[in-house]
Amino acid sequence: MSGSLVLLNLAGAVALLLFATRQVRTGVERAYGDLLRTRLRKILRNPLFAVAAGAGLAISLQSATAVALIVGSFAGSGIVSGTSGLLAVLGADVGSALVVKLLSFDLGVLVPVCLVAGTVLFMATERRSLLQFGRILIGVGLLILSLRLIGEASEPLRQSRILPVVVNYLSEDPVTAFLLAAIMTWLFHSSVAAILLVVALAARGILPLELGVVLVLGANVGGGVIAVMLSRAATPRARIVPLGNLIMRSLGAVLALAAVVMLDLPLQLLGAAETDQLIHAHIVFNLLLATCGLPLAGLVYRLAERIALANVKPSAADSLAAAELSALDETALETPSQALANATREVVRVCETVEIMLQRIMQLYESADEGSIKELAKLDDRVDSRHAAIKVYLAKMTVRPLSEDEALRCQELVGACVKLEQVGDIIVRNMLVHVRKKLDYGLDFTPEGWRELTSFHATVLTNARLAFNVLISRDPATALQLVREKDRLRDLEKASSSKHFARLGEGTTKSLETSSIHLDTIRDLKQINSLLASMAYPVLEEHGLLGGSRLKAV
Repeated sequence: MSGSLVLLNLAGAVALLLFATRQVRTGVERAYGDLLRTRLRKILRNPLFAVAAGAGLAISLQSATAVALIVGSFAGSGIVSGTSGLLAVLGADVGSALVVKLLSFDLGVLVPVCLVAGTVLFMATERRSLLQFGRILIGVGLLILSLRLIGEASEPLRQSRILPVVVNYLSEDPVTAFLLAAIMTWLFHSSVAAILLVVALAARGILPLELGVVLVLGANVGGGVIAVMLSRAATPRARIVPLGNLIMRSLGAVLALAAVVMLDLPLQLLGAAETDQLIHAHIVFNLLLATCGLPLAGLVYRLAERIALANVKPSAADSLAAAELSALDETALETPSQALANATREVVRVCETVEIMLQRIMQLYESADEGSIKELAKLDDRVDSRHAAIKVYLAKMTVRPLSEDEALRCQELVGACVKLEQVGDIIVRNMLVHVRKKLDYGLDFTPEGWRELTSFHATVLTNARLAFNVLISRDPATALQLVREKDRLRDLEKASSSKHFARLGEGTTKSLETSSIHLDTIRDLKQINSLLASMAYPVLEEHGLLGGSRLKAV
């Protein structure tokens, strides 16, 4: 077989490996992405669990790069601390190394099982979760198959006259080999794929052990470069965590490279076979990095922060944002009236963000793309971060002596914040899911159904503005109107459901296709309205207009 044909077969096998890895990651992100991000966001607030959380997510997504980008955006928006974010990414690198170990086992029997089961699920179902699970199974089957193809394609290389010369040269020049592996990994955009290729070549006796370790170290640096390059379009603060990870990986890899070259390391202790020794060296390197990261993550993050923000000049928008953040003035805590006014201003900002989310979500039902969906999800992150800041501020205030009215106002603001956060969660976790489903399947509402939804939404949006006004003015007449609108909305829901089921009875195709989306959207909007209407209860109770769970006659 000619050398060009061997390289073509090898390139095809590597291409299949990259495609299969992307299929698995896409399936996991689409099926479980929102759930993973939500849980990750909460877990990362505790630095002690950050490493384990990052490892788990990397195993799920089969990509440490994806974790670096997600966590970097969280740290950039202030949802998690930079130190915790960096530890999570170091943990993700450990998880990525464990994926390599898992794929090194003889899993050939899984190829037909995964391909058949995945294809059946992907072709025979319309349920989003099962469809994406089928995509994951197909990706796993192709991934294992690609590893076998890489081994078969590289077999003729053992007879090559040129390859021993190249291998001998790289063995004598570990720095070049190190840099070559880093560049190769960046080109692959997958450290898992690059390291699996090195392991496959070593399994065929093409690469000696020490050269394989050098290539693995270079691939680790290349993996860090990928996330830094992909985050170039993000905000400067969102680039800090990927940059910090690259700094740690580069320093660690250079020190490890020096140890491999200058010392006689007992690599044989890492396993019986050369492939096991390579994989275990990869795992040990990442475990050592994560261990060193526990005490050093804060220092490295500050260094990365200085580098990432070195050439960033504060714009007018940044100055305005800083001025807005100063509403929660710590020095005003000794004066409860001023502190409550500050907290109210912040809650109003949350109200404005929620109102924007509520406006935009219905626009996405009509016309959506991935960019607009992600922008709306970012607004929920902003609501969450402001909610957390307000809760901390009011908690600091309650430890000081307060009058009864001031204590009640504190409780009212905290309650309002909780309800606003819940509204944001319903929009992002429920309604955005409906938007994605409608977008993925190309569904359309009937003209009558769409009019009902938009009318229902307009009523909820009007009630939201009433609720925000009540929070500021504490006007009992407006509060009464808001609660009465809640009862009227209940009647609108019953009427809309009756009309929808009538269309189903007539066999209208579009109504059948969009039935679950229509009913779930009505339910979500009703729940949002109930949460907002409950913001009127403290005002009604204060004026004696709330009796039990029903309004008194007036």
